[in-house]
Amino acid sequence: MSNVSSSGPPMAASPLTRAVLEIDEYAAGLGWDQPARLFALVDTARLRSQEPDLAAQLGLDEGDTAAPLTPIEQDEIPAGAALDEFLGTIAWPDAVAGCALTVERLMLPQSAEASVPDGLDGSALTDWVASHPDRQEVRMTVAVLRDGTRESALRLREKDSPNEVLTGAGLVPGLAEALAATFED
Repeated sequence: MSNVSSSGPPMAASPLTRAVLEIDEYAAGLGWDQPARLFALVDTARLRSQEPDLAAQLGLDEGDTAAPLTPIEQDEIPAGAALDEFLGTIAWPDAVAGCALTVERLMLPQSAEASVPDGLDGSALTDWVASHPDRQEVRMTVAVLRDGTRESALRLREKDSPNEVLTGAGLVPGLAEALAATFED
């Protein structure tokens, strides 16, 4: 497990937005063509009081300067595992306030939807998208809290800059639903 820390996102952002932007910045530092990464989001103050040694190990013994939510990277997602199936196996302990996932995908503009050939199965569709001249590589970071609050950040490879990151609660609704389901009993 590693803590994701950085100089960070704007202080005015909500705690969840700050966590998503912190994870996006961390992922950007690793470069592109990375595997999906899963993070637990923990309440920083609770972590400090209940697990002071772990908090110190993660560099969270700095007083009030730390963000309210601390992203902690989890073990690697098994290679070749379908993301939806993998997420279906997760059960978080009570100490986890939320979770986040960062994943890279190819996307097409809405204008390309009409040109998708009929009858393509999953792998044929993937190949078709990968060869489309208007495809764009995007890194999506999606986070949810136990109470259902959601946030996302999208970064295009061709506009790989912290100033070009798009944020919003409803940008990747399917992935947000899958992450929220990891908190259901």
